[in-house]
Amino acid sequence: MGTFPLGLNTYSIRAMRWNDVPLLEYAASLKLDAVYLQDSIDPRNDDPAHWKELKDTAARLGLELEGGDAGALPRSPDGMDATMARLRRGIQHAAGIGSKLVRFRVAGDRASMPPGPVESVMETAVRVLRSVRSEAMDAGVKFAIENHKDLFCWQTRQVIDSAGKEFVGSYLDTGNPVFVMEDPLVTVETLGPVAVMLHLRDSVVYESRNGVAVEWVPLGEGVIDFQKIIAKAKEVCPPITVYNKPITGRPPDHLAIYDPAFMDQWKDMRASDLARFIALAKHGHPFENPMVIEDVPGKPSPAIAAALQFQQRDHMERGVEYARKALDLGVRWRT
Repeated sequence: MGTFPLGLNTYSIRAMRWNDVPLLEYAASLKLDAVYLQDSIDPRNDDPAHWKELKDTAARLGLELEGGDAGALPRSPDGMDATMARLRRGIQHAAGIGSKLVRFRVAGDRASMPPGPVESVMETAVRVLRSVRSEAMDAGVKFAIENHKDLFCWQTRQVIDSAGKEFVGSYLDTGNPVFVMEDPLVTVETLGPVAVMLHLRDSVVYESRNGVAVEWVPLGEGVIDFQKIIAKAKEVCPPITVYNKPITGRPPDHLAIYDPAFMDQWKDMRASDLARFIALAKHGHPFENPMVIEDVPGKPSPAIAAALQFQQRDHMERGVEYARKALDLGVRWRT
């Protein structure tokens, strides 16, 4: 396989507060190949006329454009109608901007999953996705399930396989696995064969007083071996686009893996996966470079808003440079 096209995920520069077209223009100025439009704040986000404008702008700038969001499973049955409406709107939005993919999550994290056994939540996800199969396929759109802070990679793979790979694939993210105590290389090994895109996010992982600490950092500045990640992706993934997706400015999160109460919600964890994660932590270290920390993720106080804008743009551009020079990613910048 040749080199992967390289793009950016717009959520990583959310502090800029840019509307959609300036985001595309920024990506073009960096000579990137693609944009993944995530969590748009554009006031015209739901306007089909705006969708056509984005499709035309991406074509003019020579960018692949992916986007659209179908939300996550509802916390309770009374939210199912709204979930189904969002799934259908996500299909329409994605098709309208020319995207082949629409993002979907089972949940934000393990604590926010619908009540009941994990297996029943997975079955619900499969049933919900299958209910809009024909609509997605008629629109030429695939649901891209993001491996978030909810399921292990092998469980996400089961959802994809059970729902149907003809219209469901993996939004493969290398940042979220550490929050479910998973080595990101394991995630790529498992979800790579069904990946429809790959989002790169680096982390530091290291032993802490009560277990293991994890923190997201700029690409190439953490402890994740992205040489191995990309080599494995080239081995197991179909042709896909890779996106730089730093989400920085958040304090370390402490995973109390030696506390039975903490581990009670992870009874389905496989011992071999936990062993690989602990091995990663034992060889890891804290982040030692300067970092502006948000008071609340995504909602900075006015006092640090300008610093966060600088940091997010700087971290994006440092990651793009690393992806090109160290990982040999991207096509357009070479000409």
